[in-house]
Amino acid sequence: MEKKMMPRFYLFRIAILIFLGGIFYSCKNKFNDMMQQPIAEKNDTILEIHGDKRVDPYFWMNNRENPKVIDYLNDENAYLDNVMSDYKEVREDLFKEIISRIKQTDESVPYFSSGYYYYTRFEEAKEYPIYCRKKDTLKNEEELLIDVNQLAAGSKFCSVVGINISPDNKYVSYGIDTVGRRLYNIKVKNIKTGVHLDINFENTIGFAEWAEDNKTLFYSVKDINTLRSYKVMRHIIGSDKPDVEVYTETDETFSCMAYKCKSDQYIFIKSENKISTEFWMLDAYKPSNPFRLFMKRESDHEYSLDHYADSFYIMTNWEAKNFRLMSTAIDKTTKENWKEIIPHRPDVMIEDFDVFDKFMVVAERKNGLMQIRINKWFSDQVDYINFGEEDYTAAMGHNPEFNTAWLRYGYTSLTTPASTFDYNMESHEKVLKKQQEVLGAFSPNDYEAKRLFVPSRDGKMIPVSIVYKKGIILDGTNPLLLYGYGSYGHNVDPMFSSPRLSLLNRGFIFAIAHIRGSQIYGREWYEDGKLLHKMNTFNDFIDCAEYLIKQKYTCPKSLFAQGGSAGGLLIGAVINMRPDLFKAVVAQVPFVDVISTMLDESIPLTTGEYDEWGNPNNKDYYHYMKSYSPYDNVSSKEYPAMLVTSGLHDSQVQYWEPTKWVAKLRELKKDSNLLLLHTNMDAGHGGASGRFEAHKETALVYSFYFKLLQLKPKFNK
Repeated sequence: MEKKMMPRFYLFRIAILIFLGGIFYSCKNKFNDMMQQPIAEKNDTILEIHGDKRVDPYFWMNNRENPKVIDYLNDENAYLDNVMSDYKEVREDLFKEIISRIKQTDESVPYFSSGYYYYTRFEEAKEYPIYCRKKDTLKNEEELLIDVNQLAAGSKFCSVVGINISPDNKYVSYGIDTVGRRLYNIKVKNIKTGVHLDINFENTIGFAEWAEDNKTLFYSVKDINTLRSYKVMRHIIGSDKPDVEVYTETDETFSCMAYKCKSDQYIFIKSENKISTEFWMLDAYKPSNPFRLFMKRESDHEYSLDHYADSFYIMTNWEAKNFRLMSTAIDKTTKENWKEIIPHRPDVMIEDFDVFDKFMVVAERKNGLMQIRINKWFSDQVDYINFGEEDYTAAMGHNPEFNTAWLRYGYTSLTTPASTFDYNMESHEKVLKKQQEVLGAFSPNDYEAKRLFVPSRDGKMIPVSIVYKKGIILDGTNPLLLYGYGSYGHNVDPMFSSPRLSLLNRGFIFAIAHIRGSQIYGREWYEDGKLLHKMNTFNDFIDCAEYLIKQKYTCPKSLFAQGGSAGGLLIGAVINMRPDLFKAVVAQVPFVDVISTMLDESIPLTTGEYDEWGNPNNKDYYHYMKSYSPYDNVSSKEYPAMLVTSGLHDSQVQYWEPTKWVAKLRELKKDSNLLLLHTNMDAGHGGASGRFEAHKETALVYSFYFKLLQLKPKFNK
C-alpha cells in the first residue's frame, strides 16, 4: 500500500502550533515560577552601630502604607494558595473536622458576684460570645450584658475585653478593637435600657475601673505609636469637664493600669516593667482624692498586691527569688513593716494567691507542675488538691466572693479536656461543674500522655510533655510535632486541644519542650534563658529534638517544629543552627528581626523589652543578639520546609519581621523545599478573632504538615 504523505500546509500548521504551544508552555512555566517564588524588591539600607555595619535589602518593607508592601503580601498569599491548591480540599475538610468537635451551643459555669450569676454563652453558628447574668437565682430571667456578635457585625475582626460592672449593677463598661492592633475604645452601656452612654475612650488597654460612687471611671491610655500604656485618666459620668490625668508614667520601660482589689475598698495603679513594680492606691469611696504611693519602685523588686480587712497581702521577690507571701497593716505599707506568711523556698515558685475570709489559697509550681495550696487562717493546717495525673495544668479560677468555703479552679491535661471544679476547702469535697465537651468519637483512654526528662548539653534536665494515640509503634518513623516558646518566664503547660486530635488520630506524636526562658523550674530557669544566656533556650530545644530522635519517637525526615511570637524567634534561631534536624517548621508571627526592632524605640513594646533581650545600644548586648537573630543569620544553605504566618496589624511583632525574613530566605537558601508566607490582612498578633474562623489557620498548618508527608487523610463526611 502506498504511504500517504501529509501536505506541507498541514506540516507547517503543526509546526506553528508546536512553536506557539512551546511559547505558551514557557510563559506558563515562567508564570508558575513567579507564583512559586515571589521575589521582593531589594533596596539596600546600611544600618551601623558600634562600628558594625549591617546591610538590610528589605528595610523598605517597614511601612504598611506603602502599596508595594501590600502587593508583595498579596503575592505571597496568592503563591501559598497556588502551591497548596492540591491540598485545598484537605484544608477545607480539616477545618470542618476541627469545628465539628466544638459544641455549637454552649455555656460557661456561672459564678456569683454581688447578687448576680454571671456566665458566657455561645449560639449555634455564631463566632462570638454573649455575656449575660441572672439576678439571685439561675431560674430568673436573663439580662443581656454584651452580645459580641452584634458588635462585630460589618467587621472582619472584633475583640471585646475588660467587661466590668458598676457597683450598683446599672452599667457595664467594655473595650472593643475592630482592627487587631490592641488599641481599644472603651464604651459604657446602661444594662436595663440597652442604651450606650455618650462615652468613647480611645486608644486604651480596654479596661476601665469603677469607683464606688458608680459614676467615676479610671482608664489607661496607650501611646498610639509605641502602644505603651503610659497614663491613667479619671472620667466622671455626666460631667462636662475634661477627663483628668491622675497618673503619668515617664519611664519608657514601664507601663501602667488601674484596677480594683478583691475587697473593692481600694483602686490600685500598677506600674511595671519586666523586673520592677510600683503600686499607688486610692480609697475607692473617695475617687476625687489623689493616689498615694504604696511602696516606691526598686530595681529587681517585683510584687503584687491585694487587700482584706485591715491588711494588705503582698507576693514579693524581695530577698526571695521564687517569691514569698507577706502582709502589712493598711497604714504601714513600706517593706520594713511587712511580715512573712509563707517563706521563700528554693524548689517552689509562688505564681499567684487569693484571699478568703477563712483561707489563703496559693498557686505554686514545684518540679515543673502546678499545685494549689490551701492555708487555713490561724492554723497550721495546709492542704494540697490532688489532681491524679502525671502531667497536667491547674489554675485558680474566678473567685470574687470572700465569704465562701468553695474554691473555683480549672484543670486540664494533654488527654483531659478543660474542666471546671469547685473544691470545698473545709470538707475537701471536689465537684466537677463542667468539662469541655468534645463532639464525635473521643475517649481520653485512647491516648497516652507522659513526661520525659531530657539531659541538656550542660547537665540540666529538660522536661518534655508528650502525647500520642495508644498503639503506635515507637520505631523512629512517626511524625512528631515539637512545640516550644522559652521566653518571658512564660510556661507552655500541657493542655488539651481538640483540634490536635486531627494530628494524633493520624499517627502524629505531639511534644512540648519546657526549655529555659520559661520558669517551669522557677525563676532560675527563666533567668538562665534570657539576656546574655539566651542561647540556652535554643540549645535546649535542639537537645530535646535530638533526644526524641535517639529514643526512636521520630526521625529528621518526620520531625516538625512549631512556635509563635518569641517561640517563632526560637524556631528561626534553631533552623539557622541545625536545619538538618527537621522535616519542616511553622513559625507563627515570629519575632525574627531582633536587633533592628530592639534599636527602634518607636516600635511598640521595644523599650519595655530591654530586660528580656537586652538593650543593643550596649555593645555587648548588640553582638550577643546578632549571634542568634534569625534574620541576621540567614545564610546560603539548605533549610527545612517552612510555613510562616503574620498579621498585617500585629501590635507585638510587626508584620515586616516575618515578611523580610521570608524574602531573605528566598534569596539565599540553597534548597527547593517549600517556603510559604501567609499574612492575615485583617488581623493582628492573635490571628482571626472568631471561635471558628481562628481554626482556618490551624487547618492551614495541619494541611501543610500532611502535604509534606504526602498524606491525604480520609474524613468522615
